[in-house]
Amino acid sequence: MSFGPFLFLTVFAAAALVFGLAPLGLAWLWARCFSPRKPGPVKNAIYECGLEAQPTGWVQFGSEYYLYGIIFLIFDVETIFLLPFAAAFKGLSFGACLAMLIFILLLAEGLAWAWAKGVLVWK
Repeated sequence: MSFGPFLFLTVFAAAALVFGLAPLGLAWLWARCFSPRKPGPVKNAIYECGLEAQPTGWVQFGSEYYLYGIIFLIFDVETIFLLPFAAAFKGLSFGACLAMLIFILLLAEGLAWAWAKGVLVWK
């Protein structure tokens, strides 16, 4: 009886599950056995910054931060894709160079679009 690659995948999936859940279980067991349980007004008091929590949960953030972050990630990943291309430039075929040129042009189009929409202008 041969299981083929399914036994291999099942063993690795079980190992991944065990390696992920074992530290969590050990931490829970350690906290359950050795941590003192003495809740009180002093222990449950706010200690992060010394200020009482605001009753409203609505906090407004400027979307510019997120847009800059997303644009940075896009162009940061671009450099990661360009590095192997630059390292093997002389050994590549015309089709590979054309594919990389299309990739660069699409990214340049995205940059031009973001610039035209005013995403890069800090308000």
